[in-house]
Amino acid sequence: MSATLITLIAAVLGFIAVAGLGLAVTGGDGGSARTVKRAQTIVGRESRETKSRKAAANSQDTRRRQILKTLREQDRQAKKATLSLSAKMLQAGLADDLRAFWIASAITGVVAFGIAIMLRQAPLIALGVGFAAGFGLPRWVLGFLGKRRTKKFTEAFPDAMDIVVRGIKSGMPVNDSLRIIGQEATEPLAGEFKRLVEALGMGAGMDQALDKMYERMPTSEVRFFAIVLAIQSKTGGNLAEALGNLSTVIRARKLMREKIKALSGEAVASAFIIGSLPPGVVALISFTSPAYMAPMFTDPRGHIMLMVGAAMMAFGIFVMRKMINFKI
Repeated sequence: MSATLITLIAAVLGFIAVAGLGLAVTGGDGGSARTVKRAQTIVGRESRETKSRKAAANSQDTRRRQILKTLREQDRQAKKATLSLSAKMLQAGLADDLRAFWIASAITGVVAFGIAIMLRQAPLIALGVGFAAGFGLPRWVLGFLGKRRTKKFTEAFPDAMDIVVRGIKSGMPVNDSLRIIGQEATEPLAGEFKRLVEALGMGAGMDQALDKMYERMPTSEVRFFAIVLAIQSKTGGNLAEALGNLSTVIRARKLMREKIKALSGEAVASAFIIGSLPPGVVALISFTSPAYMAPMFTDPRGHIMLMVGAAMMAFGIFVMRKMINFKI
């Protein structure tokens, strides 16, 4: 091998050794290390952002659950307040006098018991008739009066919203518009808005006055009206436009109720006919052939048959009512 070739090989090997030593001293993997550090930084930042987003989402979910829980609690309290006997008397437009109601119930029960005894019924049957008349009949009358009054109020409520909208557009304050409804509208709408204006005049807030109004008249329309006024008082906005839209929605709900009533009229008539046939037949046979129906009222087995038949009829009427009772 020539000296020139040996020198060249030695030079190449020396260059490689020097380059390797330089890389070892200066940290040849510095680029990789910097890349790894940069990746770790990015991953850490993303993980922190992910954690923050998860925390924000969790907080929003928690807040949403709390709001839903609060709304359910308020609805439960409102329903409980409207189902009490005092609330039902207010809804029927009667004075909140529980003592007078219980006295009237007791008198009704005693009168029904006396009539059953005069008709020579068994004491047990007379006692059942007296209990049903004293406990159930006054409550049924109270519910009937309350539903009739609520229906009148709901039918006239869109007109009241139109009065408020026109008053606001003409520059009149909301309280004055409500006062006009109390003066010009028909009952029971006028009375409820008079109480609302009186509560506002006594210093009560709009929310509190509307809550009292909802206790006396527990309808969706009053709840919608309270929500619109509460949102407008907190966030602002065009109250006339909001109440105009509310009036349109209430009229559409009324139209839908009337349409459902027309479509379900046949089923209602069928339920009424089917439910009234057995008592009518019993009364007719008792009038034409008293001896034929006498064992049903005098024999214990007849009493059991009557109770079973009444229970089955009540269950059937209840099922049919649920089938044709649509809530809007």
